[in-house]
Amino acid sequence: MNSKIHLITFRRSLILITSIFFLNISNAQNASVKGIVTENDTSLPVEFASVSVLKKENSAIVKGDLTKNNGEFIITDLNIGNYVLKIISIGYETTEVNFVISNKTEKIILDTKMNLSNKLLNEVVIQGEKNNIRNKIDKQTYKANQFESAKGGNAVDVLKNLPSVAVDSNGDISVRGSSGFLVLINGKPVLTDAQTILSQIPANTIENIELITAPSAKYEADGKAGIVNITTKKGVTDGVSLQTNFLLGLPGTTDYNNLENPLRFGGDFTLNYKKEKWDLSVSSNYTRNDANGKREGDVYTKDFSNNTITKFPSNGERSFDRYNYGARTSISYTADKNNIFSFGFSASKKYQQRRADIVYNNSTEDLTTGEILNQLTYFNSNVQEKEGTFILGSFDYTHIFKNNSKIYSSAIYEYANLFGNTHNQNLDFPQKNNLFQEVNNPYTNPIKGFRFKLDYSTKIGEGVIETGYQIRNDNQDGKFDYIVNPITTPDEDEKFRGTAKSSNLINALYSQYSGEYSKLKYTAGLRYEYSEREVILSIDSEKHVQYLSKLFPSVNLLYTFNANWNAKAGYSKRIQRNNNYELNPIPEREHSETLEQGDPDLLPQFIDLIELGINHSFKKASFFSTLYYQNIKNPVQRVNSVYSETILNRLFTNADRARLIGLEIGTTYKPVNWFSTYIGTNLYNYKITSGSKIAELGTTGSNSDFVYSLNMNSTFDLGKDWILQANVNYLSAKPTAQGEDSSFLSPNTSVKKSFMNGKMTIGLQWQNMNLGFMSSNQQRITTSGPDFYTTTNYIYETDVFLLNFSYNLNKLNSKTKLPASELGEKEF
Repeated sequence: MNSKIHLITFRRSLILITSIFFLNISNAQNASVKGIVTENDTSLPVEFASVSVLKKENSAIVKGDLTKNNGEFIITDLNIGNYVLKIISIGYETTEVNFVISNKTEKIILDTKMNLSNKLLNEVVIQGEKNNIRNKIDKQTYKANQFESAKGGNAVDVLKNLPSVAVDSNGDISVRGSSGFLVLINGKPVLTDAQTILSQIPANTIENIELITAPSAKYEADGKAGIVNITTKKGVTDGVSLQTNFLLGLPGTTDYNNLENPLRFGGDFTLNYKKEKWDLSVSSNYTRNDANGKREGDVYTKDFSNNTITKFPSNGERSFDRYNYGARTSISYTADKNNIFSFGFSASKKYQQRRADIVYNNSTEDLTTGEILNQLTYFNSNVQEKEGTFILGSFDYTHIFKNNSKIYSSAIYEYANLFGNTHNQNLDFPQKNNLFQEVNNPYTNPIKGFRFKLDYSTKIGEGVIETGYQIRNDNQDGKFDYIVNPITTPDEDEKFRGTAKSSNLINALYSQYSGEYSKLKYTAGLRYEYSEREVILSIDSEKHVQYLSKLFPSVNLLYTFNANWNAKAGYSKRIQRNNNYELNPIPEREHSETLEQGDPDLLPQFIDLIELGINHSFKKASFFSTLYYQNIKNPVQRVNSVYSETILNRLFTNADRARLIGLEIGTTYKPVNWFSTYIGTNLYNYKITSGSKIAELGTTGSNSDFVYSLNMNSTFDLGKDWILQANVNYLSAKPTAQGEDSSFLSPNTSVKKSFMNGKMTIGLQWQNMNLGFMSSNQQRITTSGPDFYTTTNYIYETDVFLLNFSYNLNKLNSKTKLPASELGEKEF
């Protein structure tokens, strides 16, 4: 009954909003002036600038407009006469351009550059040669090329340098302490797992990274930590622009006695052709980035019914072979001043093999006396392979009406073929001749999905109202097998094989209003989402269905006190939906000692985000600080329980609540021309309350502690086109539902030489510096319960050296809307 009511309400809302979309005011005259307003130094678009047409003889205002997100404006219905185009934006010098309308059908194009004002009222620009960091009402923007250690790497290598971002030893990314966030590529939502999609975007193709920590209603509600938006490069003038990059890894400096030596090499290029109405971009990349290492583990389980304790410490190889390659293209055609068409296509492949060759020393003792009852040393070879091929197509259309309102539509379709296997062998040691047990978990898990959205925006008063509708759907059909040798009982085998089909359907409506009043800039909006999730299992006759009908409000404020100080505040309601992997209850033999499975009845996480920040600019420095709060309902945790004497079962489940209070601080300082430094730090207190579901697994109460991260980046201009840069990323220990993850350290140094007026560069990177004493690139994960304890130290390669080469033909800058995987990689 409730679902029917929700559907009726949704349909009525859809009819209303669709009617709004197609309202259009007829025009009396056809003469017009249009253009794009950009920043003179960076060529970035100036958003929400006030554009006015004044009569030249008396400065009387005739008409006006606000620039869109891409800096675009258009003013129509102008009479014959002499005019002045006046552009005002807080933080920029006022710009005026004279123009003449000589007939009633004349179309004037005035693309305009704006210079930054010394006052910088609208935003705090961190002073430096390239304005590398800036804070706006709803986001922080960072230029990617300021981080030399990321050259030749991927988006993760850029992202980990930002003040509120931390990356651990497994590559897991957190923003302000939360691992769930939505990824946008050039403003388009990406439904994929953040770690997977970001690892495939070459750092050399990135122009800016934006952190949207309290997103407004126009953005999807997904992502408990907010949104990361990546803008990529393209040519900014007519003609051809080309950027090429090559990377070569030198032989490793540390021997972990791994089966193979790591390979590290790659390359990418971005080609852009822009001519009048056409804008074509093509990009391709190949990256091989292996990582050697080892793991040291210690585990015990207790069997109170038999009064025994089983210990199985372990030691051995943990390494990764991984590569990815792909090609992407986008075509934009501006048919006329009112109609823009865009098409995108991408095809890519990703492969990863994780090898864990481990020696286990198992023993069972009497809990009371400590007497050894039995013991066994054996060798476990565990190889996990994951592969995915991804194909995506997109089509966008923008229409600008004669009253300057705009409608935007976008359609995306993706198909991904996902498959893999976990191969597990237990052999005698040290001979490795006798096979005790062999287990294979092959699977296929293809996924397909689509997304369609329709947005409408128009000026009302001195502000802009935006409203829109979106529908997205994905379907996944997983088949999971279990092959064991020697053969066990059929009933036992059936627990580990089966099928899991899942589908998600989400409809959304939103509306928001943005404007300015005196020194206050504001945005307020409301988003409504109705979703249906269904999981069908071969091992369960019942369908697991979940309906959701939810409102997501948002408010953002920016107040300017004077030329050097401003403050911002924001609130956003968010949701973190469960991915299909977390919903799959069919166990997978992850390791010799570990099973892993999901829960088809997992609840989504609901988050309230609140932030309050201050920004201050100095003559040679700048500073920002943000106090933030997150209240999380139903946080998802991966908890352990005892499956058998030598096997732990990892299960995704909901805890009750989590609370996070933190302070984020960032500052830059350039005391002299040859030296600049940037420091970002994030300190927060995280508390998680277990709740009844985790209590059923033997863990009760709550876990709370302070966590902090530090990212520092210092640049030295050595003269004669030589640049030296040193940076460090540090993450402190942090609590989990059943234990703690230890601290993680990654220091890096790079040197770069430029040639041909900066068109060509050659660089050397020294990554994960260790020098024999720094404990870099390693992390210990510990969990415990009443009847088990496990701790594992993951140790990866240090003192890695990379050579990179870059060449630019003409300048690449700003955005190019190359498509990226929308949902397939989320399940990779």
